[in-house]
Amino acid sequence: MIGPFAGLASRSLFVFDPETAHGLSVAALKTGFVPACRVPADPRLVQTVASIRFPNPIGLAAGYDKNAEVPDAILRLGFGFTEVGTVTPKPQSGNDRPRIFRLVEDRGVINRLGFNNEGHEAAFARLTARRNAPGIVGVNIGANKDTADRVADYVLGIRRFYGLATYFTVNISSPNTPGLRDLQARDSLRALLEAVLAARAEEAVRHGKSVPVFLKIAPDLTEEGLDDIAAEAISYPLDGLIVSNTTLARDGLKDRVQAKEAGGLSGVPLFRRSTAVLAKMRRRVGPDLPIIGAGGVSSAEDALEKVRAGADLVQLYSCMVYEGPGLAATIVRGLSSLLDREKVPSIRELRDTRLDYWADTKL
Repeated sequence: MIGPFAGLASRSLFVFDPETAHGLSVAALKTGFVPACRVPADPRLVQTVASIRFPNPIGLAAGYDKNAEVPDAILRLGFGFTEVGTVTPKPQSGNDRPRIFRLVEDRGVINRLGFNNEGHEAAFARLTARRNAPGIVGVNIGANKDTADRVADYVLGIRRFYGLATYFTVNISSPNTPGLRDLQARDSLRALLEAVLAARAEEAVRHGKSVPVFLKIAPDLTEEGLDDIAAEAISYPLDGLIVSNTTLARDGLKDRVQAKEAGGLSGVPLFRRSTAVLAKMRRRVGPDLPIIGAGGVSSAEDALEKVRAGADLVQLYSCMVYEGPGLAATIVRGLSSLLDREKVPSIRELRDTRLDYWADTKL
């Protein structure tokens, strides 16, 4: 029944402004109002990435569950994994409202939230309360807007959540914190990776386990910028990349009114750019470094195209605004059907099969 329910619920939420609707959806997950949506186990979809066994390759990207309020409810919707955050050391309110805008005709979203979250301590308390629960929960870490030392903020995130995170995402790609994307420049990135991975190494000794670290990058990088990130990524014991965050580009949008709003664009309009950048990065880093593909995924076909472009796993978020909470389960079932058609023993067999097409795409 989640299909009809999801459609009705999603349409009713459009009565509210986007940020209020988001809050109501989190509240619904907290109270159990949104029913669980189990998906049949399909061994062809199981992926081991960065030494983590994912039951299926579809994850919820950071940005929805900023304060780690509902990770287990999200996993019950059919996701193979979820990612909380972005969390910063200190609480911060983010940018002024309104700061989320629906582009309904384009099935897109623009946000300029600015890492609004309740800070490390609130997320730490919630994750501690569910620490023995099953499921893969990544922690996306960021820096406070007014921090004197951004690198130190990321190190604090590694240390604070080390015993709770299945993996970490170092988010240096949000366009809504002034100067944050400057950390993608080669010298800055080198200093960041050295500090974060040194902290990970120390915590690994203390905890007796190594927690994977992923780097999340923007889709608006130049070819030279991609070269620099790839060179640094393969020079350090980084466990993978997430490609990509939201874009500042506004190409081809039908809604020219909302398109004028400042912020990062996500949803369907992001699919082409993010998939091309994914493939360009796969070509640069080679076949072994894991990549999570994110941006504009609204169907099983979209998810599989990310895999064909070089992704090991796939994340979504904004398209749930239009497709509802059953989207992950629909995609997982759809992937099983697509693998039936392709007659392959694992989705892994299809990775990189359209790499050249996407890597050669002009942005």
